[in-house]
Formats: sequence, structure tokens, C-alpha cells
Amino acid sequence: MNSKKVNWAFLCMILLNMAMIVLMLVSYIQGSKFFDIDIVLNLLLSQMILMLPVILFVLFSRGKTETGRFNEMLGFHKIKISSFFMIILFTYLMMPLTTVLNAISMLFVDNAVNSISGDVLMMPFPVMLFMIGMFGPFCEEFAFRGVIFRGYKNSGSVFWSIFWSALLFGLMHLNFNQAAYAIAIGVLFGLLVEATGSLWSSVIAHMVFNSHQVCLMYLSEFFPSDLVADEAELTQELLISAIGPYLIIAAVATPLAICVLVWLSKNEKREIELCSIWARRKVKREAMVSIPLIIAIVICLAYMSLEWIMALL
Repeated sequence: MNSKKVNWAFLCMILLNMAMIVLMLVSYIQGSKFFDIDIVLNLLLSQMILMLPVILFVLFSRGKTETGRFNEMLGFHKIKISSFFMIILFTYLMMPLTTVLNAISMLFVDNAVNSISGDVLMMPFPVMLFMIGMFGPFCEEFAFRGVIFRGYKNSGSVFWSIFWSALLFGLMHLNFNQAAYAIAIGVLFGLLVEATGSLWSSVIAHMVFNSHQVCLMYLSEFFPSDLVADEAELTQELLISAIGPYLIIAAVATPLAICVLVWLSKNEKREIELCSIWARRKVKREAMVSIPLIIAIVICLAYMSLEWIMALL
């Protein structure tokens, strides 16, 4: 895989998403219940749409030097047990930053996760923990830190590979709220993969992150109603007042997360690879941006903008 093939794969991913959205809209307008599916099938379908293009492009684009197993080609290398626990620590240290970015985005757009929380809570906890906390993260890491990141890495510097894979990861969510913190997560997970040399590290971190959110969602049902703020009650003044304390926490936790990254690189003997990301940012073997990528980004931004405008009406 290289950047050109990765860009085509991402465009196919977005076109499949758009096609599904159009079909669901037409079905809704016609009063058909064909696409009236529950949250589990919706999540499964979303991940299949995400996985299908990248798997097909990997299968049909492997050259004679790329005939190894998927796990080797995508970086599913073993990590030390000590690294496993430090990855969990890293994940929790980065959460305050994502909380701040989520709160800032909510000053302008609705919380996308809250909009599906009702459907999630109607399902058994183990089912949602698997679908959102395990299955979803594995598929997304396979696609973005596996196929897409490594495809870009084969074409240019690690620095820009992390940037582009993170940007596409954010845009893939097709809403400004999740994109705001998903891009940051994508950057941190890209650094994590480089620090450990294994895709398992970002898979573990993503599973911990999503599972934590699912647990909080279900636990909120047991909190007194006066302690759980409804989104409709979250005024800009309340959000701004909440951003301040979390910003301070993030200012402390994020540098500590970077320290954990450095420790992980030393533990996995990859200090040079991590430290050279910035120094070798200008390394370039071929153009990473192509027409299919530009088309995909324009489609994503157009859809996200239309959704935002419709929410304001």
C-alpha cells in the first residue's frame, strides 16, 4: 500500500457511507422500515463499511514483497506486559485533553455521542461494551493506524503520515463534534504506534478509551438526576465554566502522557524512531495528497457543514 491507494480506499469508504445515508433517507421519506435497524446492526454496518474498502485494497494491492501475513504487514507485533499497563495509563492521561476539545466543540455543535445514548442504553451492557468498546476500536485501528497510516508511511515521513491518518480518522466520524477530539486522538495514537512499534498499542488504548465511555454512560443511570446535566441544560456559560478546570488538568496530564510515550519507546527500544519523527518530517518519496483524497475531504466537510446548518434551523 502507498498514499495513492490509501487515498482511493478512503474515498471509497466515504462514498459507501454517503450511499448508505442516502438509502436510509430515501427509505425514511417513503415510510419504509427496511433501514429501521437497531443500534447494534447500525454499528456493525458502520464498521463493515469502514473495513471493506481497506481490506479489498490491501488484498488487491500487495506486491511480491508484500505477501506476508496481515499481522506482520500491518504491525501487529508483540509488546511487553509492562508496556501494556503503561498504555492504559497513557490512555487515561490523554482523556482530559479530549474532554476539553469535546467541551469546546459543544460551544458550537451538539454532542454526537449523547444523541445515540438513549439507543445505547436500551441494549444490554455486555453487548454495547463489545460493540463500542472492543469491536469498533479494533476495526478503526486496523483501518487508520494499520492500513492508512502505514500506507502513508510508505510514501513519506512519519510526521505527515500521523497527521493525515489522524485527520482522516476525524473526518470519518462525519460530524464536527467527534472530529474535534478524534483528530487529537488520532495524533496521539499514531505517536503511540511509533513509540511501541506495534498496532496492538493503539488497539488497546482505543478499547480502553471507548470502554471507559460506555461504562460512564451506563453508570450515569444510577446517578441522582440532579448530578447529571441534560445536554439541553448545558448553556455556553456552564460549558465555559467547565472548560477552565479541565483545561488546567489537561495542561498537567498531557505532558505526563508524552512522558509515558517516551518511557514506552525506551521500554520497546524505539527511542530513535520516536525522537526522529520531527527531525525527519521533510522526508518525502512521493506526494501524499491526490485528487481522490481532496474529493473525499470536500465530501466530508460538505456533509458535516450541511448537518450543522440543518441543526441550527
